[in-house]
Amino acid sequence: MIFYYTATGNCLYVARQIEEDLYSIPQELKKEDLRYKADKIGIVTPIYAGELPQTVRCFLAKAKFDTSYFYMLLTYGNRDTVAGVWSENFCKEHGIHVDFIQTIKMVDNYLPSFDMEEQMAINKHVDEQIQEAKARLEAQEKDIPQPTKESQEVYQMVTKRFTDYPELNNGETIQITDQCAGCTICEQVCPIGNIQMVNGKAQRKSKTCDFCLACVQNCPFHAIALKFDKNPNARYRHPKITLKDIVKSNHQGGTEK
Repeated sequence: MIFYYTATGNCLYVARQIEEDLYSIPQELKKEDLRYKADKIGIVTPIYAGELPQTVRCFLAKAKFDTSYFYMLLTYGNRDTVAGVWSENFCKEHGIHVDFIQTIKMVDNYLPSFDMEEQMAINKHVDEQIQEAKARLEAQEKDIPQPTKESQEVYQMVTKRFTDYPELNNGETIQITDQCAGCTICEQVCPIGNIQMVNGKAQRKSKTCDFCLACVQNCPFHAIALKFDKNPNARYRHPKITLKDIVKSNHQGGTEK
């Protein structure tokens, strides 16, 4: 049993290589009963600046897990910094004992800092990392990666940057332009249902945002822009994950086409 969170398909791809029994975290959060029981329970999620996305935190805070082996696979693009211990501590605060964590380096889809064309050209040996994780999970290894001093310093530096400039990580720089054709894709891929159609155009409901960038990355018209964007002409979705997969994982209701 795996619970996953995905915006561009990275985590869904990882989850599919590990198990067949998959559950989307945004979809599970619609339910009242969040009690789960299985021999193994896993969370596959990206990390944002060394921490878990807000939607994943919300799920972990509400859910109750009955299992003898709880693990997390955390995807990242550049540095995983303190992700392992941060995630373990968060889970511990909510009564969840984590047995195993492994980070997996993939395309970094944080558009303000990375060019998607450049990222896709880098061989990060993703499948090898996934197979390593799968073997370790089958052996039910117990391990939480510990950060180096350098990783801790990088985490502190990045945290200060986002504290000083919150607009870099809270959705305020997301702009829906006049190029919007009203196709509703952004509405369907937003994991928190924060986009709606008004007079045939996309519009954000509030400032609430995971900053997963699913809306920006999946817009076929490049109609959703960022104030800071390394390469506005390059967008990313995992090549083995379809738009339909992202919609099925994230759609919170609203207009469908």
